[in-house]
Amino acid sequence: MARGEKAPILIILHQEHSTPGRVGRLLQERGHRLDVRRPRFGDRLPNTLEHHAGAIIFGGPMSANDPEDFIKAEIDWLDVPLREGKPYLGLCLGAQMLAKHLGASVWAHPEGRAEIGYYPLLPTAAGEALSETWGTCWPSHVYHWHREGFDCPSGADTLATGDDFPTQAIRVGTAAFGLQFHPEVTHAMICRWTVVAAERLAMLGAQDRTRQIEGRFLYDPHVARWLDLFLDSWLAGTPAKQQAIA
Repeated sequence: MARGEKAPILIILHQEHSTPGRVGRLLQERGHRLDVRRPRFGDRLPNTLEHHAGAIIFGGPMSANDPEDFIKAEIDWLDVPLREGKPYLGLCLGAQMLAKHLGASVWAHPEGRAEIGYYPLLPTAAGEALSETWGTCWPSHVYHWHREGFDCPSGADTLATGDDFPTQAIRVGTAAFGLQFHPEVTHAMICRWTVVAAERLAMLGAQDRTRQIEGRFLYDPHVARWLDLFLDSWLAGTPAKQQAIA
């Protein structure tokens, strides 16, 4: 890197045409290059994050319980950011991989329910305390697209809960976070997902396309503000450090 240049963020995606959405845009606006890799299609993951500012594993239609080699490799690779104390963010599948790496279960809802659309987010006491360092409260509703959930691993903190899938946000140490929801989604992404994967909208608990788009207009402004401040704190490495800088 040139002197003064910010370190890139490792972006791990799972489909040929998937993007990091709003998260990617916000990171680029902060001066970070996106090092996009798709292990599913043969991209290798680095042995160290020494030259990266952090790493994010995004979602996908696959399961953290799938036997494919790239799934196992990504789960095993999580030892790198955890060992080095680098900022890590897992979104949906990425959160489930974090939980599985730490020995927790990833499971389908026993009644076959799914969360597809906007659902309430309920912060725990630990989550409320953390939100004070971000300077904003948690969003009341967030966007989901999943049919599996995960248990909070031993030693991690549950930051937010939900109804059908109780574990919605976790923190491991001070730098690693797992979010069951999708703060990265843009309006275009919701429109595309609800068309390309329209069959998922028939699952028990899923919201129809109209309700999802209405939910975006109702809830996304708060999600956008929260994400903006959350990413600043996440990039700083620890919320306490970010608070001290502020």
